[in-house]
Amino acid sequence: MAAHDSETPGERRPGAVSVLRVRGRALPDGEWIDLYADGDRWTTDPVRNAELVAEGWLLPGLVDAHTHPGAEAPGQPLDEELLRADLGRHAEHGVTLIRAPGLAAEPPSWFGTDPDLPRAVHAGPWIAQPGQFFADWGRRASHADLPEVAAAQAARTGWAKVIADWLPGDDPLPVEVLRAVVTAVHAVGGRVAVHSQHAAGGAAAVAAGVDSVEHGMHLDPALLHRMAEQGTALTPTLSIITGTLDRLRDAADSPRRRWSLSGATAHAPLVAAAAEAGVTLLAGTDSRPHGRVADEVRALVAAGVRPHVALGAASWTARAYLGLPGLVPGAPADVVVYPDDPRDDLDRLDRPGAVVLRGRLVRPAAG
Repeated sequence: MAAHDSETPGERRPGAVSVLRVRGRALPDGEWIDLYADGDRWTTDPVRNAELVAEGWLLPGLVDAHTHPGAEAPGQPLDEELLRADLGRHAEHGVTLIRAPGLAAEPPSWFGTDPDLPRAVHAGPWIAQPGQFFADWGRRASHADLPEVAAAQAARTGWAKVIADWLPGDDPLPVEVLRAVVTAVHAVGGRVAVHSQHAAGGAAAVAAGVDSVEHGMHLDPALLHRMAEQGTALTPTLSIITGTLDRLRDAADSPRRRWSLSGATAHAPLVAAAAEAGVTLLAGTDSRPHGRVADEVRALVAAGVRPHVALGAASWTARAYLGLPGLVPGAPADVVVYPDDPRDDLDRLDRPGAVVLRGRLVRPAAG
């Protein structure tokens, strides 16, 4: 893109202290903007001697809205060193905000506040009914206790994550229980994310008015308009689900294989229909390795979601849903800069020109 004056971005050591400046076409609108980092907030007021660190197409930070850092495999304990490494991989790839709807344990105090690592919102450990979910992970609560347990978690962190259904043949949470959870969590100012991969669990989640459905495999497309109307978001974790298709096709026949195959096969058309219905889509990668949110954006587009909407699911739309404004004065000083419009070639997401997090350069501009 053509520069508006002759100044060019300079080389900087990541994390070096001074006032940063970025400029370019700011998405989602594509309007030209010149921003200065006033600590951890953007301002358009010129700052004397500010250093231009990047120029190009500006995204207000990428978001992975469904990621579980800090544990190698289901059931393993939270490892702080691994948690830091996982979050570092997110930041290297331009992710400046994550949502962790379920962690192996309550995270350490630096989680979400370390200056070199992404901002974070989380729901603490998963909450499930007895007999469901991974052994040694999460908490189990009776139907009677679930609303109180979820509300206590949301009061601490803003979110509660509830497992609405699990393996084929398991009973999903009844809709009246989920309604009570939503009422209790909303009463303390929190939000409810629900894991669902069964038609009955998805239907109960939508009827209960949860804030987000995670995965949503086997979700009835007839429910999409209601989700859009009531503001229930869908985090389809599409790339991880459709990525199992080849393995499932080659696997020995069983009821679980048929269930998984049918859900994974229908998932991309479901996500495209959700976008068409106006459901808020959030990009989330779910599992290891971390730093792959670009894969999820490309999977959304491959399913039929418009590139602008798919990229928003991993940037401005997700940030707004999680309470953070975009590239406007007073907003958190996060930005990912690309030399060209990433919507024209989503492979550009793998090569951010620069990443600024909390007003600090965590990945300097090349060249």
